[in-house]
Amino acid sequence: MSDSNFNYLEKTLTFEDTKIWYTNADDVVVNVMMDWEAPMMSASAAYVCEGGGDILEIGFGMGMASNYIQSHSIDSHTICEIHPQIITKAQEWASGKSNVTIVTGSWYSNIAQLSTYDGVFWDAGFTSDVQHLSSSISSLVKSGGRFTWYNNTYEADNSLGISGSSYQEISVSPTSGNNYFNNNIYYMPKKQF
Repeated sequence: MSDSNFNYLEKTLTFEDTKIWYTNADDVVVNVMMDWEAPMMSASAAYVCEGGGDILEIGFGMGMASNYIQSHSIDSHTICEIHPQIITKAQEWASGKSNVTIVTGSWYSNIAQLSTYDGVFWDAGFTSDVQHLSSSISSLVKSGGRFTWYNNTYEADNSLGISGSSYQEISVSPTSGNNYFNNNIYYMPKKQF
């Protein structure tokens, strides 16, 4: 991945009720997130919030995971978001939620201002910062804390190099025509520190 973040930050996103998308240089629609992901987001939020406490969410997207995280008994909810249009959506969503902090920009470039957390959910696949995840995640998670990430492989595959991970199978029903995940089983990664 390049530092250009696949030019993702320069893309003009289109927001619909059921998805976020943009058109690439070849005039092809690229889906960023879709509402069929709700079971994945719900399970991920439940896992990282199991012990309550302080939660870090990397990537706001459509706000699905954020809503699920807020439905749990937690102390604080920090959200890192990098895309300018989604930052605006996250800030609007956070208005009036006293336990939510929005950190704008890359989680990795903001790592010095971040704390340690009881639960961390990473879903920021369009950014080059993924290359730092396996070497940096332990500095963000408290001892005993939980971490999961969006796994876009069709198996229990530790492609990010997070040692000691297990996987929970979740049934999903991807919308036909989505161009990023077409499997009926999602393998949710689970790592406890």
